[in-house]
Amino acid sequence: MKYFICLFSVCILMVSCTENTSKKIATETASEEINCTDYLSYQGRDDQATGGIKMVPIETPKGTFNVWTKRVGTNPKMKVLLLHGGPGMTHEIYESFDGFFPQEGIEYYYYDQLGSYYSDQPDDLSLWDTARFVEEVEQVRQALNLNQDNFYLFGQSWGGILAMEYALKYQEHLKGLIISNMVPSIPDYMKYNEEVLAPQLDPEVLATIMKYEAAEDYGNEEYLSLITEHYYPKHVIRIPQKDWPNSINRGFKHLNPDVYVTMQGPSEFGIKGNATLKDWDVKDRLHEIKVPTLAIGAAHDTMDPKQMEWLANEVKNGRYLHCPNGSHLSQYDDQEHFFPGLVSFIKDVNNNTF
Repeated sequence: MKYFICLFSVCILMVSCTENTSKKIATETASEEINCTDYLSYQGRDDQATGGIKMVPIETPKGTFNVWTKRVGTNPKMKVLLLHGGPGMTHEIYESFDGFFPQEGIEYYYYDQLGSYYSDQPDDLSLWDTARFVEEVEQVRQALNLNQDNFYLFGQSWGGILAMEYALKYQEHLKGLIISNMVPSIPDYMKYNEEVLAPQLDPEVLATIMKYEAAEDYGNEEYLSLITEHYYPKHVIRIPQKDWPNSINRGFKHLNPDVYVTMQGPSEFGIKGNATLKDWDVKDRLHEIKVPTLAIGAAHDTMDPKQMEWLANEVKNGRYLHCPNGSHLSQYDDQEHFFPGLVSFIKDVNNNTF
C-alpha cells in the first residue's frame, strides 16, 4: 500500500509538471516527453502480469539458473540496470531510487545477481567468478532488450567492479556507464583502508579489531559489534545503526555468505584470505572505456574519493560526482548530491549534451 501511495503521489506530481515546460520529465524535448500514464503503464508489456518482475534464465558452465529482475517505469531512451554490491547482497539497497527516478521519467531495473536472495542460489562455489558474472549481465541485458540506444549500467561497490569488467568487454551495448563508490584497484583500496581509514578509529577499538583480524576470528561477536558500531557509521552508511533504513537491514539480512566470503573474504575490514577479488586491478585498462562514464565518490567512503576522480579522468569520456557528506552508501546518506548528479548525467547523455 505504501508503494502504491508513493507512485500515486509521483503520478500527481508528474501530471502537474506537464504544465510547466521547465520540468519536463524525460528529455526536456516535447516530442520525447514521457507522460505519467505512459511511464506507469504495464499494458502491452510481457511483464504486466507480474508487475514488472521477470525471471531471466542464465546459462552457466554448471547449468541453467534463474535470476530475478523487476522493471520500474517505461522510457525507451533511458533504462538503468542496477548492479548491487556485496558480492551476494541484494537489490534492496537501491530501494531509495524509488524516491528519485520515477519523477524524472527514468526507467530502471532491480536485479538480484545469481546467488543473491531473490534469485537461484546454487551450491557451487566455482560459480562465484567475475568473468562468469560478466556473462550473466550480458544475458540479462539481452533478456531485457537493453541496447546502445538506451542502456545505462549502474554498479556500486562490487557492482562497480562488475560494471567496469562488463564495459571492458561489452561497451558497444552501452549508452552510459556509472561506477559508484568503487576504485579500479583492490590493492589500492586495501592500502587506503590501512593507511587512512583505520587510523581514524579510536586506538583501543582499532587494536581490538586488529587482534581478531590477526586471529582470523571474524565471527566473534565483539569483533562484529565493533565493526558495525564504529567502522560502518563512519564509512559505510553515516546513519546510526538504530536508524538504518529498513531496506538496508533487509539487504544485510539477505546477504549470501557463500558468495561474499568466496569473493570478498571473511573479514569485514578489507579483503583478506583467499578471496578471489584480492588482487583485482584494471587501472591500466581504464583508457579502453570510451562510453560516457560517471564516477561517484564520497568524502567518507571506504574508497578513496581522489581515486574516483582520477578514474573519471582516465576513461575517455568521464565525469566525476563528489558527495561531500556521503560514505559507501551515498544513495542514503548524501541524497542531496548523489541523485541530482546521477540524474543530470543520465539526461545529459540522453540529450547529447554530455
